[in-house]
Amino acid sequence: MTKGLCHLHEECRWKIVHMDIKPQKILLDDDFNAKVADFGLSKLVDRDQSQIVTTMRGTLGYLILEWLHAAILEKVDVYSFGVVILEIVCGRKVFDESQNQEDMYLLEVFKRKKEEGQLLDLIDKSSEDMQWNGALVAWCLQIDFKKEPSMSTVIKVLERVIEVSNDLDYNFSYPTLTNASVRIGQEDVEFGATISMLPSILFGPR
Repeated sequence: MTKGLCHLHEECRWKIVHMDIKPQKILLDDDFNAKVADFGLSKLVDRDQSQIVTTMRGTLGYLILEWLHAAILEKVDVYSFGVVILEIVCGRKVFDESQNQEDMYLLEVFKRKKEEGQLLDLIDKSSEDMQWNGALVAWCLQIDFKKEPSMSTVIKVLERVIEVSNDLDYNFSYPTLTNASVRIGQEDVEFGATISMLPSILFGPR
């Protein structure tokens, strides 16, 4: 999956931003290689453009709310990739209604455990790879897209060619949608802060 996203962002004639990276859009082949699927919300960006203004697309929980009114660039996929890897590393979904309120949203738990110095409580302590990936997750989840790695950099981290940046902000985006509004098509839609509805909210055509 990582190399697939790198190919879309950096190697195609046009940059292809998938816009909806999440577990349901990742398929496994017979050899259990992950493949990116379903490009219904994707956006083509000319390589001469660093970003493009368009209607925000994607699934809440896997996109960053601070960018809802911003121009689109391939870093939206990097953020979504980080959320997916966090789910894998922690062995739970980004939203889990079976948890108590403070533990329902995985990124908030990740942030809190970091502040408490208990980050390893979330991941497999016996697996060095899991610990390594946990650090990579934080890099991919930076609210400031300029601090996020490119997918080619992510590959180098996974291959242990380079180290994860140590200048990371753990103040991750938290999707409380009180008084938040986004434009879907020609209509402005207001949302309340109902966490249980977030995973099903989708932006863009289906």
